[in-house]
Amino acid sequence: MLACLIVLIALVALPMSGDLHAMDVTVEIMILALFALSLNTLIGYSGNVSFGHAAYFAIGGYTNAILLTTYHVPLLIAMPVAILFAMVASMFVAWFCTRLTDIYFAMLTLAFSMLVWAILFKWREMTNGDDGFVGIAMPAFLDDRVPLYYFTLAVVTASIGLLWLICHSAFGKVLVAVRENRTRAGFVGVDTRRMRWTAFVIAGTFGGIAGSLYALFKSGMYVENAFWTQSAQALIMTLLGGMYSFFGPAIGAATLHLLEILTNRYTEYWPTVLGGILLVILLFLPDGMVGLAQKIQSRFSRNGGAN
Repeated sequence: MLACLIVLIALVALPMSGDLHAMDVTVEIMILALFALSLNTLIGYSGNVSFGHAAYFAIGGYTNAILLTTYHVPLLIAMPVAILFAMVASMFVAWFCTRLTDIYFAMLTLAFSMLVWAILFKWREMTNGDDGFVGIAMPAFLDDRVPLYYFTLAVVTASIGLLWLICHSAFGKVLVAVRENRTRAGFVGVDTRRMRWTAFVIAGTFGGIAGSLYALFKSGMYVENAFWTQSAQALIMTLLGGMYSFFGPAIGAATLHLLEILTNRYTEYWPTVLGGILLVILLFLPDGMVGLAQKIQSRFSRNGGAN
């Protein structure tokens, strides 16, 4: 918890440096960290891999953008409604997906995600299709980088805190039991489908929060935000950081985004680098960066005890 407090203090103090580029990078990292953490509620805690998590990110973002710009709804109403839309969509999709398991579950999440992408792509009158929904009418109190930074920090901090409480509650422990052995959990009276459905809805809801913040930060939303590659990015962040650690996906999000920025300065082949990172994770880092750090710490502890 001390490390979390230090990070939070550093984030609060960052705008005082006056480095606008660092602020922009940090805002994007915070949003991506929340996106990855929301996915990990489904993967790391309930053991269900989703290839379509970007759907709720896009629903939250597009709904917020459309309400603010097309219908001139105040942010204090538009953003909660956007989150509600993402939650309702995840409730609907979860009803179908949780009837299946393993690869069938994963492929059905992808199918629903591509359905959302197709709607956003074809419904040009509302979403502007592949041109993107740009030029969002920003609220006056967020029409500057510093207020937007602190607004994002406040929402992300509150969201991560709520996710932490959920994942470390009795509900979270039962989810882990379902992940470890669904059959045995069912034998002791756990309604495993309901637990998986609830985890799916929680993941979709917080994914919608991340999407609504992203729309404000980018002042626009694009159909690519609902494409399967966006879901794959969140999945790689989760795997890179460590899906069995609560804060692992946030570390993975920060690492991957900074690597992308650094790589794009020197080469155009970021997708190739991303593929290499995925291979390294799958072959050498199955527990992610947090898992590797824990193994190193454990080895040093044993060596210290032996001496």
